[in-house]
Formats: sequence, structure tokens, C-alpha cells
Amino acid sequence: MAVARGRPPGGRQQILGILLFVILVGMSIYSIMSPARSDQAQEAQAREVPLSEITRGYADKAFTKIAIRDNKVFATMSSGSLLSSYKESTDSVSDLGWNDPRNPTVVEVENREAANIFLAILPDLLFFLLIIGGVIWLFRGIARSQSTALSFGKSRARVADATQVKSRFVDVAGCKEAKEDLVEVVDFLKNPRKYINLGAKIPKGVLLVGSPGTGKTLLARAVAGEAGVPFFSMAGSEFVEMFVGVGASRVRDLFLRAKRNSPSIIFIDEIDAVGRQRGGAGFGGGHDEREQTLNQILTEMDGFEQGTNVIVIAATNRPDVLDIALLRPGRFDRRIFIDKPDLEAREQILRVHCRNKKLAKGVRLHDIAKQTVGLTGADLENIMNEAAIFAAKRQHVSLTQRDLVDATEKVTVGPEKRSRKLTPHEKEITAYHELGHAIVGHLCPQSDQLHKISIVSRGAALGVTWFLPQEDTYTTSRSKFLDEICGLLGGRAAEKLVFDEITTGASSDIERASQIARAMAMRYGMGDGDLGPVSYGEKQGTMFLGAEAAVARNYSEEMARKIDEFVKKTLQDQYERAVEFLQQHESKLESLAKVLMKKETMTVDEFLDIFEGRKEVPDTPEEPEVEESLSEEETEGTATV
Repeated sequence: MAVARGRPPGGRQQILGILLFVILVGMSIYSIMSPARSDQAQEAQAREVPLSEITRGYADKAFTKIAIRDNKVFATMSSGSLLSSYKESTDSVSDLGWNDPRNPTVVEVENREAANIFLAILPDLLFFLLIIGGVIWLFRGIARSQSTALSFGKSRARVADATQVKSRFVDVAGCKEAKEDLVEVVDFLKNPRKYINLGAKIPKGVLLVGSPGTGKTLLARAVAGEAGVPFFSMAGSEFVEMFVGVGASRVRDLFLRAKRNSPSIIFIDEIDAVGRQRGGAGFGGGHDEREQTLNQILTEMDGFEQGTNVIVIAATNRPDVLDIALLRPGRFDRRIFIDKPDLEAREQILRVHCRNKKLAKGVRLHDIAKQTVGLTGADLENIMNEAAIFAAKRQHVSLTQRDLVDATEKVTVGPEKRSRKLTPHEKEITAYHELGHAIVGHLCPQSDQLHKISIVSRGAALGVTWFLPQEDTYTTSRSKFLDEICGLLGGRAAEKLVFDEITTGASSDIERASQIARAMAMRYGMGDGDLGPVSYGEKQGTMFLGAEAAVARNYSEEMARKIDEFVKKTLQDQYERAVEFLQQHESKLESLAKVLMKKETMTVDEFLDIFEGRKEVPDTPEEPEVEESLSEEETEGTATV
């Protein structure tokens, strides 16, 4: 893209303003320092006498000089004193008899009216220039206002040409299927004739759908970088203003600029800001500014003008609210869903984000990928950045496995709060609570594998127990749900068994367990008895991807009572099951609690050594040494509080 070079805007006006200022300052200095000023100071000290006295003095040759300035006469005596008088304006030197050639007195006649005319009109001139400057400033302000008003409807899209877009598909890890769909778009932009000769049409639009942080914007930039075409990017919210018609005008200007630079790509981020369903409840009237903007987008994408080599890529995480006219063939022909990355994709993403980072020997990104189930590409980038920060704080020359693990724990669970000091009794309750989760979860066959136990505060939790999924799963069985509920209630069961008391520490566990049991009855058809394979509750309103929608009640009071009974019975049965597990291994619970209260953190290997009897627990465990590095086998996953 060529860039015009020359005098910067407003340079000529600045030069003229500086020149005018210099002239005014020069005139002021001249008026102050001029000889007339010094003469006037001397004349003010002259003694005034009648004109006849000066005439006699001239005849007596008592003066060395007589100066006539306008109608005033100044006579300088031989002693240096000065006399002054006035003459008639009609009197000349000859009329006064001061033209005797034999008289040595010097007679000078000076007409100051011409010399002082500029100084006389200087105040008026300055006032006139001030008025002229004010008028010019006023008209220029009006012109700027009109220019701003006229440019209000211009597109504010950010433009990047082929040399500015550095992203390529190799920079986008994971998203294999999405990249394959977009490769065809790139090929059409590069070789449109190959498709046109066969009667194929260019896809008008590509809609990228995915949760926040999955890489929708990065994919769009990669398409522009691979195709080597101008890239116009704009957010959906930037179209709409308070003035009617501005949004539609900006859409027209955006597409006009893109067509002039075709082949090109238009990227509209968060298109749901202007692409919502028209006429729906809660979305405004049928003819508001947003709908005019949407109508203009629909017309530009598939109106009377055909054959434009411009592709529109839009991104959203709310596909359910988009107008159906946007989604029909001829507009957004392709809808590409970008899911959260799986294990292989997460490892690839981590390798992309560590390109500019130095890794120590023995670092295994596969382990980090295993413990980050459910995280997006943006989350993984944040983990690598936090790991680099940890390495810098610890004076490391490269990123170690410990840095990566600590960064993962910080991002997924929260930073440690070692400054939060628990009382000995609270620390003991927390240790038994977390070990209750660990033992029950370990004994439940469908539970995820135990990874680590800690009674160091993180976020709002006093302790955390991690369970790590061994692989990515996309379905969940009924028995796994029940085992998860049992593991969640293990903490409360341990408190009751050991202390014969319950605390508020299990509040979040009970809440999560209740949500799982209610979802089994209402969403998944896993309820017992009369509930049957029926879905209860109707989703209402709109929702973001990854968030739950509001549920409206569409079932009777009798069915609501049965759902409540199922939830209560399920939690009670699993609680009794957890108590039974802990009663069978009460001695192991006591031994593990002694070690955990001393060390504060326990790995799965240390847990199994004691739980399976491979290692005896001393009565007074030794103080643990501060770990400088974690084993390569240590990973992290979901946590139970």
C-alpha cells in the first residue's frame, strides 16, 4: 500500500502564523526603540517660552540649533538647555526670518506626520488583524465540523495489506478441520479462474463459531495472510451510532473500499452486535438503527451486484441469536465450528506459544496438555506466559517443568495464598476433608485419576484435591455421574466420621453434587422410577457458548416433587457410600492426615505408598525439603475443593 509523502497537514498555516507573529513583535520593538521615542523624552524636559524670544535669540546667535517638528519649535542654546515654543502652521522659516545665511544657527525642519502615521494606525491595524483572524478561525471550525459530520458515515475499518498480515496457517495450531475448510477459501482468492471456469461460485461469507479464546480472529488473519490480499477488520459494535443511518452508511463505505481493493477479505468480529434476529422480543422495534445496518449488510452480501471477489468472514460465540437471513445460502454459506482443543491440539498450541521461549531439557509439554482439559488456546497462551514470569522470578535461564506446572495451577485453580494462616484445628479439618475426597475418589471405579492433594489455600478454597482425566471424553455415563457425586461428598463424610461435626467447608461440594443430580433427572433422562427418559424444563432466552441458558418450568408440581426426591435420595445414597468407604479405611485416613498436615502437599505416588501399605508412616514425620523441581510425571487437572 503506497503512502503519500510531503508537507504534513497544516504546515503552511503554521508557517504563516509564525511569520505574522514575528512581524508583530518586530513592529512593537521598533515602535519602542525608535529614535523618535528618545527625542520625545528629551523634548518633554524643554522650557517653554514665547516664539518672539526664540526669534530674538536667533538674531543674537544664542542658539546652536533650531528644530521645527510639525508646529513645535525646539531651540538648543549654547549651554545645552532646550527651549520650546509653538508656531502657526502657515508660518515658514522665511516668514520667521530664520533664513539668514550669515547666521551660524542650524535650522532643521522635520515633518513627523508622515513618520508617525504607521505608529498612529498600529492599534487599529492590530485590532483589524485580530478580527480577520477570528473570522478565519470561525470559518475553519465550521468547515471542520462539516467535514467531521460528512465523515461520520465513513467506515472505520482497520486495513492491513499483504505485507502487514504476518499470520499463516502454521501459526494456528489445532483446528485441523477448520483450517481445511478455509484452505478452499484461500485457494479461490488466489486462483478464482480455476473455479469460475467450472461454474463454481465463491462462498460469499464464512461464519466462525466458537467459545471465546478458541482462535476465531487468528484464523481470519491467517486466511488473509495466506491469500495475500487486503484485510478489512471491524467490530460489529463499531457500525452502530446514536445517529440514524450511520451504520448503514458505514457498511456501504466498507464494502465499497473492499470492492475497490478486490480480491479482499472483510472480517466482522462479534457480528451478533448487529446481526441479531429482527423484530424479536427484547431487541428493539422493527425499524431501528441496528436493523437498518443489518439490512444493508444483507444487501451488500447478496444483492443485485454479483461477481465481486470479496469474502466476508464473521466471528461470534452467539450463533443462536443471528438473523436467519444471514445464515441462508448466498450470505454466510459456510459455518465453521471451532471447538476447544483436544489433547493433541493442546500440545500443538503449547509448542506454538513456546517458539520464542527457551525450554529446559526434560520439559514435557505432553504432560501439560494432559492437565489442561477444557482450556482454550488463549488459556494455553496465558499458561506459557505465566511460566516465563515464574522462570524470570526464580532467576532461571530457561523454562523448567516446575515453572510450567506452577503456571498451570495458577491459571486453572488460582495462586497460592500462603499468607492465609489457618488455626491448627482448621488445618486438621481441612486435611481430613481433602483426604476424604482423595480416598473416596480413588476407590470409585469411574472417577478420574487422583493427581495431587494440597491444604495450601488457593483463591477462596482452604484446600484442593486434583483429579486428572486420562483422556478427552465427550460422553458421560450414569455410573460416572454417581461416582463423581460420591467423591464430592467424601469431604463432608470425613469431617463427620472423624470429628462428629460438619462445617461450611463442604458447601461448594454439596452445590456441585446437587447440580449433577438435578441434571441427571431433568436433562439426561437418568432419573429413577416415574421420571423416565424425559427432559424437564425448557431453555429460554439466549446464551453464550459454554454458558448455561435459563430454564423455564414446563412440568407439574407433582413432577417437581419427584425430581426433588430423586436429587435428595441420590445425594443421600452416595453420602452413605462415601462414609462406608472411609470407615473401611479409617486407619489409612489417620496415617495420611499426619503426613499431609506436616507436608501440606501430597502427590499421588506419596498417597498410594501409604494407602496401599508400601511405606510405613513414622510417628513424627520429618520436615519436608523445599522441592526445587517437580518430577516429569507430575501433572494437574480438575480440582475438588
